[in-house]
Amino acid sequence: MDFQKLAKDIVKHIGGQENISDLYHCATRLRFTLKNDNKANRNAIENLDGVITVTESGGMFQVVIGNNVASVHDSIMDQTGLGTKQQTAEDGKKGNLFERFIDLLSGIFSPVLGLLAASGLIKGLNFVLGKYEILDPAGGTYRIIAAAGDSFYYFMPIILAITAARKFKVNQFIAVALAGGLIYPDLVNALNANESLSFLGIPVVLAKYSSTVIPIIIAIWILKYVEGFFTRFLHESIRNLLTPFFCLLIMLPLTLLAIGPVAIYTSGLIASGYLFIYNLSPIISGIVLGACWQILVIFGLHWGFVPVMLNNITVYGKDSINAMIGPSVAAQSGAALGVFFKTKNKKLKSLSLSAFFAGLMGITEPAVYGVTLKLKRPFIIACTMGAIGGGIAGGFGSAAIAQVQKSILTIPVVAHGMTGYIIAYFFALIGSCILTIIIGFKEESSEEDMKKTDKSELTVDNSMIKRESIISPISGYAKPLEEISDPVFAGGAMGKGIAVVPEDGKVYSPVDGTVTLAFPTKHAYGFTSTSGGEILIHIGLDTVKLNGEGFTSFVETGAMVKKGDLIAEFDIQMLKELGYDVTTPIVVTNSDKYLDILPLKKNQIIHGEEALSLLL
Repeated sequence: MDFQKLAKDIVKHIGGQENISDLYHCATRLRFTLKNDNKANRNAIENLDGVITVTESGGMFQVVIGNNVASVHDSIMDQTGLGTKQQTAEDGKKGNLFERFIDLLSGIFSPVLGLLAASGLIKGLNFVLGKYEILDPAGGTYRIIAAAGDSFYYFMPIILAITAARKFKVNQFIAVALAGGLIYPDLVNALNANESLSFLGIPVVLAKYSSTVIPIIIAIWILKYVEGFFTRFLHESIRNLLTPFFCLLIMLPLTLLAIGPVAIYTSGLIASGYLFIYNLSPIISGIVLGACWQILVIFGLHWGFVPVMLNNITVYGKDSINAMIGPSVAAQSGAALGVFFKTKNKKLKSLSLSAFFAGLMGITEPAVYGVTLKLKRPFIIACTMGAIGGGIAGGFGSAAIAQVQKSILTIPVVAHGMTGYIIAYFFALIGSCILTIIIGFKEESSEEDMKKTDKSELTVDNSMIKRESIISPISGYAKPLEEISDPVFAGGAMGKGIAVVPEDGKVYSPVDGTVTLAFPTKHAYGFTSTSGGEILIHIGLDTVKLNGEGFTSFVETGAMVKKGDLIAEFDIQMLKELGYDVTTPIVVTNSDKYLDILPLKKNQIIHGEEALSLLL
């Protein structure tokens, strides 16, 4: 793969370097924060050689690359210099509060996932070597390997200080010095010796900060405002000296006196809360997590569990979440292998086999986005088997001693209930494979079949296939219906179609025909074309709650319309300010009447352009 060319093409189609506010990567994805999402040509990026798929979640534009993501990321950095670019205060603040929280967690933990997984693997390996007396735990070899595996966890506050400083736009060296103060040897010795310390007469609550997550993240967040204060008010001639001076002199005592103890107490509450839920029924906990994990990954919501997992390891020395979600990863890999044995499509066979091996290494994106999710049934099978496997792992009390990639190589990390975890892992993997072969799936049309339904060939032989053209009622950014956040429209329950993110507040008739339904709330309209097509336009999502506020209708039920007639207007700015998603689904509600419904193949669309082709 030509990483330089791929990087250049991604930047080009994403709207250029000037459209990128921030970029980092996790194990498989490039995670962009864009200034204007509408400038990104999603279809063009998805069609690039080396790109598995594109997804938008948590306010980020995510390009799924797979195992080569680091090389592509580095190539983009080399070509653009984004790594040296300082973000503005407005950058990275897209989305609602929850989306920004998920973006924050992914931004802090993504850069260290590889090191985190490697450290966990070393810990698991050393555990096995010591347990089976291959190495003497008191010997030098064992202790040196232990140091290699434990160093990340012990110095976690320092490592997270670097990534948190980047996310909060704080001087990284001040952040590292602050984190180092929390695990300063003299303070650690004072804690171990049960000494009583005070700062200016105020008692210090000593605590163990090595391996902790929450205290340093909160401290760096507060450091952002302290540093900002002194940067603004100190003269440039003394700023570089006195800003670090005051930041450390204020923040370390503040963290030891207040931030740290409160954060440690909060960590304990989180761990106790999770343990309470887990103890209610480990089996049910495993079933729920195993069933939902890959769905959470698709939407980027799995990041919310990362600090909980690390916190469990810090507080209890083990984490059961890791063990209960491992079978779900194995299940996706097994389903991909089942597709390999079942399909006759050479391209799909090759893709599914490579996805299987990637899944064994804990990377499920190629399997999910490239194989199982597209074929639907294998994905459902994998989620089901992941649920059963999670329940088995929960029943055996399986728990990991470190946070790792859920791969076949990291099984030894599940040091507690390892036998049960092995059973759960291979049950999910083999079961998904067998069920995928037995139940089967409906394959996508081959390239040759697609050519037969290509628009250009339809016009040549329209004696056999009738085609009705539906024009776009609005101008804006077009995207597949299944990518919108409303599950009813995305799941196809209302029919096939397309979604458009409007760039203005005008809506036009998509057909020549009749307005069969004009909602009193003015947010949705139904049409029946002269050829029998039934079209529904739903302006925005959940906008029925506005009860017509911000909408103006120019038609009534029963009115005759022509293509391009103005039927409604809405205040797009008001909807956005109120927090509504203005994405507008355009669906054919009698889709079952047609042989196929083909959406347009471009990102930007202007009202009046063809949006859908109805084949009869």
